[in-house]
Amino acid sequence: MASILDEYEDSLHRSVSVQQSRASVGIPHSGYVNARLEKETPIFNKQRIDFAPPEKINSLVVSSNQLCMSLGKDTLLRIDLGKPDEPNQVELGRKDEAKVYKMFLDHTGSHLLIALNTSECLYLNRSVQKVRALSRWKGHLIESVGWNKFLGSETNTGPILVGTSQGQIYEAEISVSEGSLFSTNPDQYFRQVYTLEEESGPAPVCCLEIERGIEGKFFIIATTRKRLFQFVGKVPEGTEQQGFSSIFAVHADHLPSFREFPANLGFSEIAFYTPKLRSNPRSFAWMMGNGVLYGTLDYGRPDSILSDERVWVYPPDIDITVNKPISIVLTQFHFLLLLSDRVKAVCTLNGQVVFQDLFLEKFGVLTRMIKDPTVQQIWIHTEKVVFRYHVQRESRDVWKMYMNMNKFDLAKEYCKDRPECLDIVLAKEAEHCFQNKRYLDSAKCYALTQNYFEEIALKFIEAKQEEALMEFLIKKLSNLKPSEKTQTTLLTTWLTELYLNWLGILQGDPSQRNLYLDTREKFRTFLSSPKNKDCLFNNRASIYELLASHGDTEHMVYFAVIMQDYERVVAHHCQHDEYDEALNVLSRHRDEKLFYKFSPVLIQHIPKKVVDAWISMGSRLDARNLIPALVNYSQGASTQQINEAIRYMEFCVYQLEETQQAIHNYLLSLYALCRPDSLLSYLEQAGTNPNRIHYDLKYALRLCAEHGHHRACVHIYKVMELYEEAVDLALQVDVDLAKSCADLPEDDEELRKKLWLKIARHVVQEEKDVKKAMACLSSCALLKIEDVLPFFPDFVTIDHFKEAICNSLEDYNKHIEELKREMEEATQSAKRIREDIQEMRNKYGSVEPQEKCAACDFPLLNRPFYLFLCGHMFHYDCLLQAVFPNLPAYKQAKLEDLQKKLAATSQPSKSHHRPKDADTNSLGKGQQSREQIKADIDDIVAAECVYCGELMIRSIDKPFIDPQKYEEEMQSWL
Repeated sequence: MASILDEYEDSLHRSVSVQQSRASVGIPHSGYVNARLEKETPIFNKQRIDFAPPEKINSLVVSSNQLCMSLGKDTLLRIDLGKPDEPNQVELGRKDEAKVYKMFLDHTGSHLLIALNTSECLYLNRSVQKVRALSRWKGHLIESVGWNKFLGSETNTGPILVGTSQGQIYEAEISVSEGSLFSTNPDQYFRQVYTLEEESGPAPVCCLEIERGIEGKFFIIATTRKRLFQFVGKVPEGTEQQGFSSIFAVHADHLPSFREFPANLGFSEIAFYTPKLRSNPRSFAWMMGNGVLYGTLDYGRPDSILSDERVWVYPPDIDITVNKPISIVLTQFHFLLLLSDRVKAVCTLNGQVVFQDLFLEKFGVLTRMIKDPTVQQIWIHTEKVVFRYHVQRESRDVWKMYMNMNKFDLAKEYCKDRPECLDIVLAKEAEHCFQNKRYLDSAKCYALTQNYFEEIALKFIEAKQEEALMEFLIKKLSNLKPSEKTQTTLLTTWLTELYLNWLGILQGDPSQRNLYLDTREKFRTFLSSPKNKDCLFNNRASIYELLASHGDTEHMVYFAVIMQDYERVVAHHCQHDEYDEALNVLSRHRDEKLFYKFSPVLIQHIPKKVVDAWISMGSRLDARNLIPALVNYSQGASTQQINEAIRYMEFCVYQLEETQQAIHNYLLSLYALCRPDSLLSYLEQAGTNPNRIHYDLKYALRLCAEHGHHRACVHIYKVMELYEEAVDLALQVDVDLAKSCADLPEDDEELRKKLWLKIARHVVQEEKDVKKAMACLSSCALLKIEDVLPFFPDFVTIDHFKEAICNSLEDYNKHIEELKREMEEATQSAKRIREDIQEMRNKYGSVEPQEKCAACDFPLLNRPFYLFLCGHMFHYDCLLQAVFPNLPAYKQAKLEDLQKKLAATSQPSKSHHRPKDADTNSLGKGQQSREQIKADIDDIVAAECVYCGELMIRSIDKPFIDPQKYEEEMQSWL
């Protein structure tokens, strides 16, 4: 086998080309055709809105699918994008020359702030038509608003922050009154909390953002033209409605942390990307003079929320002195810059411009770009046109950028549904790992690519990286098809040789112990892999030769076990007195049959460990098959050895809840031999219901009797309902135990009395205790003093049981009085019954000549008939025919017998030689017998009306047609 491996390695080295190498082994290769069958739509798909404004558009804001647009001087247009055909127009009602400077719409689309160039501010709620002036805001030119996304609602903004052109930050709150359309002042308060400054003094507050981190910590981001400030602080729980004054108060005497850049656009703008609705932003992009500061937001940091910051400079064609950017929006992987005539999209991963869209001059100068964070749509407008961008599959080419940045995990994440791209990433990652000498990682990646097998194998062989080669071969082996048997055999054998070599090297180095154990586990996993099982079994002779050549007895045994040669392995250990090893093999492979076979040998030498192994096997072992081993072991053994047998039997009974009688009987025998205290506890726990007891009662009784365990015998007698024997034996042990037995036959008062008499006799005659005998009378209501008196000797005075005698006499008097009362009641009942019988004898009924039988409808008087009190009349034979099938079997038999006797008495006597007097006497007797027979027949047949009596009620659930005759009846109707 080693020569085969050498030849294979030589063939790899001799390969002139990859294609020739492929032919030598025959491991298939399949590549991907990297071609796009259809043109993909752009990431940013522009759509012009079919809208012609009557006046020029001054400002546009959108949030939560609510769009607000300022037209001309005095018109405001509101559109619910879910219902675009129902626009709402509101007049500002301004008569002066004021113009809309900026508009701000909150995250719910409910609150709209309109800043005028006259340093005034208006407010409009989505649910109303009237614009209200905010009087407290007058005199301030509003530059930015920081909305409260945590406390705001459709009727109340909660505490918000407002930035002015003079650098002041105000805290305010606007609320819609519940009692009327608006309160007198919708602005609840307006107070200054801070002033932002640059090196030259106060600077306009360009942007404000409020975010909440963990543990009630708030982060407030504020920007000026050149600086980005962060205010961090906690708002005590329950006081959020009081605002953010406490956060700004911390920085009253010193500046908060900030970022500053030298260049100046004259303004700045910050954008955030929020992945999901109602979640926190994950990244930011700040557009300022030196470029775009991009980074992520880490809410777990103590002093700053900004993380992984970098500055992307503007593209070369953007000169901030000539065509400075106007607006910025941020998506997952891009930020978009709005210039006066175009839009540029820059990738946040590499800073490259990936998209540019020029606008025609006829549309006018681009004014502003905003994004609706709830639907991820981007809006751009000029003074007369509105455009909308849809972001589609933004991550489609992100994998390339991550791959070029050597961020392979992210690259694979973004191309996991595109196998041709994933193959490219894996190949690049494998090559990168190989160049950086991360050979194991390289092997794992190479194995997942479609690169040529021989080329990769040669790379690892030349680099002398056997461990990486093994990893590569394992991965390749797992990808082979079942039909590729030759390749599977080659790789399996090669891997076995490599594993054995590697294990031999590691075993001799104590410092590599952990690596050796890990490699050994991998090798065993490889040998026991279900996928390799058939191949290893078919080539087991070669594998045995490899193992033997390396002297690896441990894995030879392990491999033999995998090949289901367990008996040979365990027998090998037992023959060499390696009982612990034999048990380890049994425990590791958990073969029940092997346990049954080798337990008798192993338990003689390592009983405790064997029992531990049995217990670890649990219900997989049938304890009945282990009893012979235990019996052979426990015979003549010490108490400590028997305890091991008891321990396993207790585990079977109490943990596994075994119900086999043999197991319970054996446990009983062990208890009786060594643990009499446990014996009684076991019997009591088993209960007293014979149907739920799993041991043999007779065997248990004989066993307990042989060992003199009387209490256990008493318990067994009780279970067997042999109460007399139980009491007799209990009296030899304890009178109280006998009393508990005497009360058990609750339904048999005679037996209970007999048992208590036994106890009383024993107490009087054996213990000679008169008081205890009297106590028996009070314990059992069935015993009377006269029952106990014969047991006392003649010399006992009456004083000892005077009270009992008196009580007994009183009971007798009460009983006599009760019997008298019952006799009087019985006499009265008998009198009433005789009167009722006499009355019944005098009752009669009349039958008209035209009356008919209720059963056959023929004239009644033609044959013998019956007349019932209910009025129904039947011929004798008709009634008999109706009643007979419904009679119980014994009554049917009796009726047939009576009919036979009646027929016999109606026949004339054939003894003509008798004297006349004898015939007369015989006739009288026969006539009397005949009348009696007819009366008995009447009692059965005419006991009740067949239509009105219980017979009709009992037959209510019987089918009209006999099921056995149903088919016949059905055919008769066809």
